Amino acid sequence: MPVSRLPLLSEAHRIPRTWLTARRHPGRLVATRVSTEAITVEIKKAIITAAGKTQRTLPLQALVDRDGQSKAALRILIEEILSAGIEEICVVVCPGDQAAYGAAAGGLGSRLQFVEQRDSLGYGHAVSCARAFAGARPFLLLVGDHLYVSGAQKRSAQQLVEIAAAENCAVSAVQATHESKLPHYGAVGGLLAPGRKGVYQVSEVLEKPTPTEAEQRLVVPGLRAGHYLCFFGMHVLTPAVMELLEQDARQAEGRSVALTRALAGLARRERYLACELEARRYDIGVKYGLLTAQLALALDGQDREEVLSGLVDLLARRAARG
Repeated sequence: MPVSRLPLLSEAHRIPRTWLTARRHPGRLVATRVSTEAITVEIKKAIITAAGKTQRTLPLQALVDRDGQSKAALRILIEEILSAGIEEICVVVCPGDQAAYGAAAGGLGSRLQFVEQRDSLGYGHAVSCARAFAGARPFLLLVGDHLYVSGAQKRSAQQLVEIAAAENCAVSAVQATHESKLPHYGAVGGLLAPGRKGVYQVSEVLEKPTPTEAEQRLVVPGLRAGHYLCFFGMHVLTPAVMELLEQDARQAEGRSVALTRALAGLARRERYLACELEARRYDIGVKYGLLTAQLALALDGQDREEVLSGLVDLLARRAARG
């Protein structure tokens, strides 16, 4: 369900002090008034997390991009970010990985800053490692093991950044995902925002829920049965998230610091939306993920007919062998 074009809010309404948000009570969602300090969402910084033990080499993998050129996944991701008007990019890496990432970025390596995650304390901790880089500004957050193919003229990151600026709040990109994929993603629940196609007011955030948990807490009216709004690997977040992550770290007592807990807190503290973009995500860290991402990029690019011809020939040969 692609999002419709959103009108810019008037200056008088760009920074609301209060709004109605959905809150889940047994068996129903009810509206609750939430207040916040004034914020202005102008996104000029981006953070890429790439320090996970099973993730750190994935952004270095080579693919052929839409333009027919071989590039590291990291380079493709950087180009995605720059298309959204981002000026500064920070990559959270394992100690010692800076040189490999700088090389993988090719001619765009000079655009990167690096910060190390020295302890494996979770995804939320990785994000918080870039707190000094983000400062008191909103930021675009991406994971290093996802690639994106847009179904519109604008790339995915540009779509999300423009929606966050128009709505003047934090927005997470989501994708309707079958319950069989829930072990791989965080997911949200909520209600469709009035007058907005594919935009939801977030009421619940769960990390890798079971199908039973999702059915009880994350059902979103209008989605197909057995499908839930799972994270897209791309968020625009406000500085409050860094504060919430710091609070979670103080209370962690040996457990990992989870971004999903911070996002759940954000939904209680500020206006926080989820949005279906006119795009698809491809997780290159799952089985056949790199292959699927390569096919999606190829079929979206200048060599589409050649790739289709090759696939038809391959399938015909397989069929001939019985």
